[in-house]
Amino acid sequence: MDILITYDVNTQTKEGRKRLRQVAQECKNYGQRVQYSVFECTVNDVQLEILRNNLLDIINKKEDSLRIYKFKGGREGTIESYGIDRYIDFNAPLII
Repeated sequence: MDILITYDVNTQTKEGRKRLRQVAQECKNYGQRVQYSVFECTVNDVQLEILRNNLLDIINKKEDSLRIYKFKGGREGTIESYGIDRYIDFNAPLII
């Protein structure tokens, strides 16, 4: 399934900046950054559960925000992108 992860981590403290790096690294393990605090990922149900639990273990629920959106019908049918689009379809043919 295709998902979109967005987050807003309070970086006013050293601990907040550490959480921000940890959230970004965890998201990189499952997908690709398309904006500073936005990742697009393709995961199965088990991977989604692991990712969600890992992120919830990192964030501070009183200071940070985390959103996970599930695309119904996949990325192609639900996203309109204008300007710079950093998304790479790793399932598409590779042209060298």
